[in-house]
Amino acid sequence: MTEAVRLPGETQARPVSIALVGIHGHGASHLRRIQDLVDSGGARLSALVDPRPLAGSDAPATGGPAGPRHGSDAAGTGAPWFPTLGDLLSAPEPEVRPDIVVLSTPIPTHLPLASAAMKAGVDVLLEKPTAASLAEHTALVKVAEETGRRCQVGFQTFGSHAIPAIERLIAHGEIGEVTGVGAVGTWVRTAGYWARAPWAGRRTLDGRDVVDGVVTNPLAHAIATALKIAGATHSADVADIVVDLYRANPIEADDTSSVRVVTSEGLRCGFGLTLCAPERTPARVIVHGTKGRIELAYETDTVRVITDTMDLEKSYGRDSLLEDLVAARRDPSRQLACDVRDTGAFMRVMEAVRTASDPRPIADEHVEWHGEGDDRHPVVEDVAAWCEKVSSTSRTFAELGAPWSRT
Repeated sequence: MTEAVRLPGETQARPVSIALVGIHGHGASHLRRIQDLVDSGGARLSALVDPRPLAGSDAPATGGPAGPRHGSDAAGTGAPWFPTLGDLLSAPEPEVRPDIVVLSTPIPTHLPLASAAMKAGVDVLLEKPTAASLAEHTALVKVAEETGRRCQVGFQTFGSHAIPAIERLIAHGEIGEVTGVGAVGTWVRTAGYWARAPWAGRRTLDGRDVVDGVVTNPLAHAIATALKIAGATHSADVADIVVDLYRANPIEADDTSSVRVVTSEGLRCGFGLTLCAPERTPARVIVHGTKGRIELAYETDTVRVITDTMDLEKSYGRDSLLEDLVAARRDPSRQLACDVRDTGAFMRVMEAVRTASDPRPIADEHVEWHGEGDDRHPVVEDVAAWCEKVSSTSRTFAELGAPWSRT
Protein backbone atom coordinates (compact mmCIF):
# COMPACT_ATOMS: atom_id res chain seq x y z
CA MET A 1 0.00 0.00 0.00
CA THR A 2 1.38 3.44 -0.90
CA GLU A 3 2.22 5.68 2.01
CA ALA A 4 1.99 9.41 1.30
CA VAL A 5 5.09 11.49 1.82
CA ARG A 6 4.45 14.37 4.19
CA LEU A 7 5.37 17.53 2.36
CA PRO A 8 6.98 20.22 4.51
CA GLY A 9 4.72 23.26 4.63
CA GLU A 10 2.34 21.78 2.08
CA THR A 11 -0.65 23.61 3.54
CA GLN A 12 1.05 26.98 3.15
CA ALA A 13 2.94 26.41 -0.13
CA ARG A 14 1.24 26.85 -3.47
CA PRO A 15 0.42 23.54 -5.19
CA VAL A 16 3.22 22.24 -7.40
CA SER A 17 2.40 22.50 -11.09
CA ILE A 18 2.80 19.15 -12.91
CA ALA A 19 2.58 18.31 -16.62
CA LEU A 20 2.34 14.78 -17.98
CA VAL A 21 4.11 13.94 -21.24
CA GLY A 22 2.86 10.67 -22.75
CA ILE A 23 -0.73 10.12 -21.72
CA HIS A 24 -1.52 6.77 -23.32
CA GLY A 25 -0.52 3.26 -22.18
CA HIS A 26 1.50 3.44 -18.97
CA GLY A 27 0.98 7.20 -18.96
CA ALA A 28 -2.56 6.57 -17.71
CA SER A 29 -1.18 5.25 -14.41
CA HIS A 30 0.93 8.37 -14.03
CA LEU A 31 -2.15 10.48 -14.65
CA ARG A 32 -3.95 8.67 -11.82
CA ARG A 33 -1.05 9.33 -9.43
CA ILE A 34 -0.97 12.99 -10.40
CA GLN A 35 -4.72 13.22 -9.89
CA ASP A 36 -4.37 11.70 -6.40
CA LEU A 37 -1.89 14.44 -5.54
CA VAL A 38 -4.19 17.06 -7.05
CA ASP A 39 -7.10 15.75 -4.97
CA SER A 40 -4.99 16.06 -1.81
CA GLY A 41 -4.25 19.71 -2.59
CA GLY A 42 -0.52 19.15 -3.08
CA ALA A 43 -0.38 19.68 -6.83
CA ARG A 44 -2.05 21.16 -9.91
CA LEU A 45 -2.20 19.44 -13.30
CA SER A 46 -1.00 22.17 -15.66
CA ALA A 47 -0.99 20.35 -18.99
CA LEU A 48 -1.12 17.06 -20.87
CA VAL A 49 1.30 16.48 -23.74
CA ASP A 50 0.98 13.84 -26.44
CA PRO A 51 0.70 13.75 -30.24
CA ARG A 52 -2.69 12.11 -29.68
CA PRO A 53 -5.06 13.80 -27.22
CA LEU A 54 -7.12 11.76 -24.76
CA ALA A 55 -10.40 10.35 -26.02
CA GLY A 56 -13.14 12.85 -25.36
CA SER A 57 -10.81 15.83 -25.43
CA ASP A 58 -11.98 18.94 -27.23
CA ALA A 59 -8.38 19.69 -28.16
CA PRO A 60 -7.67 20.26 -31.86
CA ALA A 61 -6.06 17.48 -33.84
CA THR A 62 -3.09 19.68 -34.68
CA GLY A 63 -1.25 22.55 -33.09
CA GLY A 64 1.64 24.86 -33.73
CA PRO A 65 2.22 28.24 -35.31
CA ALA A 66 -0.47 27.78 -37.94
CA GLY A 67 -3.20 26.83 -35.53
CA PRO A 68 -4.27 26.70 -31.89
CA ARG A 69 -1.44 25.82 -29.53
CA HIS A 70 -3.59 23.76 -27.23
CA GLY A 71 -7.08 22.67 -26.42
CA SER A 72 -9.06 24.23 -23.62
CA ASP A 73 -9.61 20.99 -21.73
CA ALA A 74 -8.05 17.54 -22.18
CA ALA A 75 -10.80 14.97 -21.66
CA GLY A 76 -12.33 16.65 -18.65
CA THR A 77 -9.14 16.94 -16.61
CA GLY A 78 -9.31 20.74 -16.62
CA ALA A 79 -5.82 20.83 -18.14
CA PRO A 80 -4.91 22.00 -21.64
CA TRP A 81 -3.41 19.62 -24.20
CA PHE A 82 -0.23 20.20 -26.22
CA PRO A 83 1.07 18.00 -29.04
CA THR A 84 4.75 18.32 -28.01
CA LEU A 85 6.82 19.27 -24.98
CA GLY A 86 8.34 22.09 -27.02
CA ASP A 87 4.88 23.56 -27.56
CA LEU A 88 4.24 23.47 -23.82
CA LEU A 89 7.59 24.97 -22.80
CA SER A 90 7.22 27.79 -25.34
CA ALA A 91 3.59 28.59 -24.48
CA PRO A 92 3.15 32.21 -23.35
CA GLU A 93 0.46 31.45 -20.75
CA PRO A 94 2.05 31.38 -17.26
CA GLU A 95 -0.64 29.09 -15.88
CA VAL A 96 0.52 26.15 -18.03
CA ARG A 97 4.16 26.49 -17.00
CA PRO A 98 5.08 23.29 -15.07
CA ASP A 99 7.37 22.91 -12.07
CA ILE A 100 7.64 19.18 -12.81
CA VAL A 101 7.17 17.15 -15.97
CA VAL A 102 6.45 13.44 -15.81
CA LEU A 103 7.86 11.71 -18.90
CA SER A 104 6.16 8.45 -19.90
CA THR A 105 7.44 8.24 -23.45
CA PRO A 106 9.38 5.78 -25.67
CA ILE A 107 12.95 5.02 -24.57
CA PRO A 108 14.72 6.92 -27.41
CA THR A 109 12.95 10.14 -26.38
CA HIS A 110 14.12 10.12 -22.76
CA LEU A 111 17.37 12.04 -23.21
CA PRO A 112 16.07 14.83 -25.51
CA LEU A 113 12.84 15.40 -23.57
CA ALA A 114 14.36 15.25 -20.07
CA SER A 115 17.23 17.51 -21.18
CA ALA A 116 14.84 20.05 -22.70
CA ALA A 117 12.77 20.15 -19.53
CA MET A 118 15.73 20.60 -17.20
CA LYS A 119 17.30 23.26 -19.41
CA ALA A 120 13.98 25.09 -19.19
CA GLY A 121 14.23 25.06 -15.38
CA VAL A 122 11.80 22.18 -14.83
CA ASP A 123 12.31 19.12 -12.60
CA VAL A 124 11.68 15.68 -14.12
CA LEU A 125 10.18 12.33 -13.19
CA LEU A 126 11.45 10.05 -15.95
CA GLU A 127 10.01 6.61 -16.65
CA LYS A 128 12.53 3.75 -16.64
CA PRO A 129 14.84 2.74 -18.24
CA THR A 130 16.76 5.97 -17.83
CA ALA A 131 18.06 6.19 -21.39
CA ALA A 132 18.85 4.03 -24.41
CA SER A 133 22.61 3.82 -23.79
CA LEU A 134 25.27 4.48 -21.18
CA ALA A 135 26.47 7.48 -23.20
CA GLU A 136 22.96 8.97 -23.11
CA HIS A 137 22.80 8.35 -19.35
CA THR A 138 26.12 10.17 -18.92
CA ALA A 139 24.79 13.07 -20.99
CA LEU A 140 21.60 13.23 -18.91
CA VAL A 141 23.55 13.29 -15.64
CA LYS A 142 25.64 16.14 -17.06
CA VAL A 143 22.52 18.16 -17.88
CA ALA A 144 21.16 17.59 -14.36
CA GLU A 145 24.45 18.77 -12.84
CA GLU A 146 24.78 21.79 -15.13
CA THR A 147 21.20 22.96 -14.62
CA GLY A 148 20.87 22.01 -10.95
CA ARG A 149 17.49 20.44 -11.69
CA ARG A 150 16.23 17.23 -10.14
CA CYS A 151 15.76 14.13 -12.28
CA GLN A 152 14.00 11.24 -10.59
CA VAL A 153 13.88 7.91 -12.47
CA GLY A 154 10.81 5.68 -12.20
CA PHE A 155 12.25 2.62 -10.47
CA GLN A 156 9.37 2.56 -7.99
CA THR A 157 11.05 -0.03 -5.77
CA PHE A 158 13.63 2.58 -4.74
CA GLY A 159 10.82 4.15 -2.72
CA SER A 160 10.06 0.89 -0.92
CA HIS A 161 10.54 0.74 2.84
CA ALA A 162 11.45 -2.93 2.35
CA ILE A 163 14.91 -2.05 1.02
CA PRO A 164 16.21 -0.31 4.19
CA ALA A 165 14.59 -3.13 6.19
CA ILE A 166 16.65 -5.67 4.22
CA GLU A 167 19.77 -3.58 4.70
CA ARG A 168 19.19 -3.66 8.46
CA LEU A 169 18.69 -7.43 8.42
CA ILE A 170 21.96 -7.87 6.55
CA ALA A 171 23.81 -5.49 8.89
CA HIS A 172 22.52 -7.41 11.92
CA GLY A 173 23.83 -10.67 10.50
CA GLU A 174 20.43 -12.37 10.27
CA ILE A 175 21.58 -14.51 7.30
CA GLY A 176 25.27 -14.53 8.13
CA GLU A 177 27.76 -13.34 5.54
CA VAL A 178 26.22 -12.36 2.21
CA THR A 179 27.50 -14.68 -0.54
CA GLY A 180 25.52 -13.35 -3.47
CA VAL A 181 22.45 -11.49 -4.68
CA GLY A 182 20.04 -12.88 -7.25
CA ALA A 183 16.82 -12.05 -9.03
CA VAL A 184 14.17 -14.29 -10.52
CA GLY A 185 11.49 -13.03 -12.89
CA THR A 186 9.20 -15.53 -14.60
CA TRP A 187 6.48 -13.59 -16.38
CA VAL A 188 4.23 -14.04 -19.41
CA ARG A 189 3.92 -11.66 -22.34
CA THR A 190 1.60 -12.27 -25.27
CA ALA A 191 1.77 -11.45 -28.96
CA GLY A 192 -0.43 -8.44 -28.23
CA TYR A 193 2.21 -7.06 -25.89
CA TRP A 194 4.86 -7.11 -28.59
CA ALA A 195 2.44 -5.50 -31.07
CA ARG A 196 1.52 -2.61 -28.76
CA ALA A 197 3.97 -0.09 -30.25
CA PRO A 198 6.42 0.15 -33.17
CA TRP A 199 9.38 0.06 -30.75
CA ALA A 200 8.19 -2.92 -28.69
CA GLY A 201 10.65 -5.80 -28.81
CA ARG A 202 13.11 -3.87 -30.95
CA ARG A 203 16.82 -3.37 -30.45
CA THR A 204 16.87 -0.43 -32.82
CA LEU A 205 14.27 1.58 -34.68
CA ASP A 206 14.96 4.00 -37.52
CA GLY A 207 18.66 3.87 -36.73
CA ARG A 208 18.23 4.69 -33.03
CA ASP A 209 18.81 2.42 -30.04
CA VAL A 210 15.65 1.10 -28.37
CA VAL A 211 16.84 -1.99 -26.44
CA ASP A 212 13.35 -3.09 -25.41
CA GLY A 213 13.85 -6.58 -23.98
CA VAL A 214 13.17 -8.48 -20.78
CA VAL A 215 16.34 -7.24 -19.06
CA THR A 216 15.91 -3.58 -19.88
CA ASN A 217 12.17 -3.01 -19.63
CA PRO A 218 9.59 -5.40 -18.09
CA LEU A 219 11.96 -6.88 -15.50
CA ALA A 220 14.35 -3.94 -15.25
CA HIS A 221 13.05 -3.39 -11.71
CA ALA A 222 14.40 -6.80 -10.70
CA ILE A 223 17.92 -5.91 -11.81
CA ALA A 224 17.95 -2.32 -10.53
CA THR A 225 16.57 -3.38 -7.13
CA ALA A 226 19.00 -6.28 -6.79
CA LEU A 227 21.93 -4.05 -7.67
CA LYS A 228 20.84 -1.44 -5.13
CA ILE A 229 20.64 -4.09 -2.38
CA ALA A 230 24.06 -5.34 -3.51
CA GLY A 231 25.44 -1.84 -2.96
CA ALA A 232 25.77 -0.99 -6.66
CA THR A 233 24.00 2.12 -7.89
CA HIS A 234 26.64 4.17 -9.71
CA SER A 235 28.42 2.99 -12.85
CA ALA A 236 31.72 2.67 -10.98
CA ASP A 237 30.12 0.18 -8.57
CA VAL A 238 30.11 -2.49 -11.32
CA ALA A 239 33.29 -4.41 -12.11
CA ASP A 240 32.11 -7.02 -14.63
CA ILE A 241 28.99 -8.04 -16.58
CA VAL A 242 28.16 -11.15 -18.61
CA VAL A 243 24.87 -11.28 -20.54
CA ASP A 244 23.33 -14.40 -22.10
CA LEU A 245 20.40 -13.42 -24.31
CA TYR A 246 17.71 -15.53 -26.02
CA ARG A 247 14.32 -15.12 -27.68
CA ALA A 248 11.40 -17.46 -28.25
CA ASN A 249 9.17 -14.75 -29.77
CA PRO A 250 9.66 -13.45 -33.34
CA ILE A 251 11.20 -10.19 -32.09
CA GLU A 252 14.63 -8.53 -32.27
CA ALA A 253 15.19 -8.20 -28.53
CA ASP A 254 15.58 -10.76 -25.75
CA ASP A 255 12.63 -12.32 -23.92
CA THR A 256 14.60 -14.92 -21.91
CA SER A 257 17.96 -13.92 -20.48
CA SER A 258 20.52 -14.50 -17.76
CA VAL A 259 22.95 -11.90 -16.47
CA ARG A 260 25.90 -12.07 -14.10
CA VAL A 261 27.19 -8.91 -12.47
CA VAL A 262 30.23 -8.67 -10.22
CA THR A 263 30.28 -5.51 -8.12
CA SER A 264 33.39 -3.47 -7.42
CA GLU A 265 33.38 -5.07 -3.95
CA GLY A 266 33.52 -8.53 -5.52
CA LEU A 267 29.92 -9.57 -4.79
CA ARG A 268 28.44 -11.86 -7.46
CA CYS A 269 24.87 -11.28 -8.67
CA GLY A 270 22.86 -13.63 -10.88
CA PHE A 271 19.64 -12.65 -12.67
CA GLY A 272 17.39 -15.22 -14.39
CA LEU A 273 14.58 -13.52 -16.31
CA THR A 274 11.95 -14.62 -18.81
CA LEU A 275 8.69 -13.49 -20.38
CA CYS A 276 8.08 -17.06 -21.59
CA ALA A 277 7.05 -18.81 -18.38
CA PRO A 278 4.03 -21.13 -18.12
CA GLU A 279 2.44 -18.65 -15.69
CA ARG A 280 3.35 -15.32 -14.14
CA THR A 281 4.83 -15.57 -10.66
CA PRO A 282 5.92 -12.75 -8.32
CA ALA A 283 9.32 -11.37 -9.29
CA ARG A 284 11.84 -11.73 -6.47
CA VAL A 285 15.20 -10.38 -5.39
CA ILE A 286 17.10 -12.91 -3.27
CA VAL A 287 20.00 -12.21 -0.91
CA HIS A 288 21.95 -15.40 -0.27
CA GLY A 289 23.89 -15.76 2.97
CA THR A 290 25.91 -18.36 4.88
CA LYS A 291 23.03 -18.84 7.37
CA GLY A 292 19.98 -18.40 5.12
CA ARG A 293 18.43 -16.04 2.62
CA ILE A 294 16.20 -12.97 2.31
CA GLU A 295 13.59 -12.82 -0.43
CA LEU A 296 11.96 -9.59 -1.58
CA ALA A 297 8.78 -9.87 -3.65
CA TYR A 298 9.24 -6.32 -4.85
CA GLU A 299 5.86 -5.92 -6.53
CA THR A 300 4.19 -6.17 -3.10
CA ASP A 301 7.15 -5.01 -0.94
CA THR A 302 7.05 -8.31 0.94
CA VAL A 303 10.19 -9.52 2.71
CA ARG A 304 10.71 -13.15 3.73
CA VAL A 305 13.63 -14.26 5.93
CA ILE A 306 14.48 -17.96 5.77
CA THR A 307 17.11 -19.59 8.01
CA ASP A 308 17.47 -22.87 9.89
CA THR A 309 15.63 -21.35 12.84
CA MET A 310 13.03 -19.07 11.26
CA ASP A 311 10.77 -18.43 8.30
CA LEU A 312 9.22 -14.99 8.72
CA GLU A 313 7.38 -12.70 6.30
CA LYS A 314 6.49 -9.03 6.53
CA SER A 315 5.08 -6.46 4.12
CA TYR A 316 6.19 -2.83 3.97
CA GLY A 317 4.92 0.45 2.60
CA ARG A 318 6.24 2.43 -0.31
CA ASP A 319 6.70 6.13 -1.00
CA SER A 320 5.44 7.53 -4.29
CA LEU A 321 8.36 8.74 -6.40
CA LEU A 322 6.29 11.70 -7.57
CA GLU A 323 5.51 12.76 -4.00
CA ASP A 324 9.16 12.18 -3.13
CA LEU A 325 10.17 14.56 -5.93
CA VAL A 326 7.66 17.16 -4.76
CA ALA A 327 9.01 16.86 -1.21
CA ALA A 328 12.59 17.27 -2.45
CA ARG A 329 11.61 20.49 -4.22
CA ARG A 330 10.33 21.87 -0.92
CA ASP A 331 13.27 20.61 1.15
CA PRO A 332 16.57 21.12 -0.73
CA SER A 333 18.43 18.93 1.78
CA ARG A 334 16.30 15.91 0.88
CA GLN A 335 17.88 13.30 -1.40
CA LEU A 336 15.78 11.83 -4.20
CA ALA A 337 14.75 8.21 -3.77
CA CYS A 338 15.99 7.38 -7.29
CA ASP A 339 18.24 10.15 -8.53
CA VAL A 340 19.36 9.78 -12.16
CA ARG A 341 22.92 9.31 -10.86
CA ASP A 342 21.80 6.26 -8.90
CA THR A 343 20.81 4.40 -12.06
CA GLY A 344 24.35 4.20 -13.43
CA ALA A 345 24.86 0.57 -12.35
CA PHE A 346 21.64 -0.49 -14.08
CA MET A 347 22.70 1.43 -17.18
CA ARG A 348 25.95 -0.56 -17.24
CA VAL A 349 23.82 -3.70 -17.57
CA MET A 350 21.66 -2.07 -20.24
CA GLU A 351 24.79 -1.08 -22.15
CA ALA A 352 26.03 -4.68 -22.02
CA VAL A 353 22.71 -5.81 -23.51
CA ARG A 354 22.78 -3.05 -26.13
CA THR A 355 26.28 -3.91 -27.34
CA ALA A 356 25.86 -7.71 -27.16
CA SER A 357 25.24 -9.91 -30.16
CA ASP A 358 21.61 -10.34 -31.15
CA PRO A 359 19.69 -12.75 -28.88
CA ARG A 360 19.86 -16.34 -30.02
CA PRO A 361 16.54 -17.89 -31.12
CA ILE A 362 15.39 -20.83 -28.98
CA ALA A 363 14.78 -23.91 -31.11
CA ASP A 364 11.17 -24.92 -31.69
CA GLU A 365 11.71 -28.24 -29.92
CA HIS A 366 12.16 -26.35 -26.62
CA VAL A 367 9.13 -24.07 -27.03
CA GLU A 368 5.42 -24.77 -26.63
CA TRP A 369 2.92 -22.19 -27.83
CA HIS A 370 -0.28 -21.44 -25.91
CA GLY A 371 -3.35 -19.37 -26.80
CA GLU A 372 -4.58 -17.79 -30.00
CA GLY A 373 -4.33 -14.42 -31.71
CA ASP A 374 -3.11 -11.58 -29.50
CA ASP A 375 -3.16 -13.97 -26.51
CA ARG A 376 -0.69 -16.38 -28.11
CA HIS A 377 2.53 -16.77 -26.12
CA PRO A 378 5.49 -19.16 -25.97
CA VAL A 379 6.52 -21.28 -22.98
CA VAL A 380 10.19 -22.25 -22.87
CA GLU A 381 10.99 -25.72 -21.54
CA ASP A 382 11.68 -25.71 -17.75
CA VAL A 383 12.54 -22.01 -17.94
CA ALA A 384 11.38 -21.18 -14.38
CA ALA A 385 13.70 -23.80 -12.88
CA TRP A 386 16.65 -22.53 -14.91
CA CYS A 387 15.96 -18.95 -13.77
CA GLU A 388 16.10 -20.13 -10.15
CA LYS A 389 19.46 -21.81 -10.81
CA VAL A 390 20.89 -18.63 -12.30
CA SER A 391 19.88 -16.72 -9.17
CA SER A 392 21.36 -19.23 -6.73
CA THR A 393 24.63 -19.87 -8.60
CA SER A 394 25.33 -16.58 -10.43
CA ARG A 395 25.99 -18.67 -13.54
CA THR A 396 24.36 -18.05 -16.93
CA PHE A 397 21.99 -20.38 -18.77
CA ALA A 398 24.83 -21.37 -21.10
CA GLU A 399 27.23 -22.04 -18.22
CA LEU A 400 24.59 -24.14 -16.46
CA GLY A 401 23.88 -26.13 -19.62
CA ALA A 402 20.23 -25.27 -20.23
CA PRO A 403 19.27 -27.42 -23.24
CA TRP A 404 17.91 -24.52 -25.29
CA SER A 405 21.08 -22.48 -24.67
CA ARG A 406 22.93 -24.88 -26.99
CA THR A 407 20.98 -23.64 -30.03
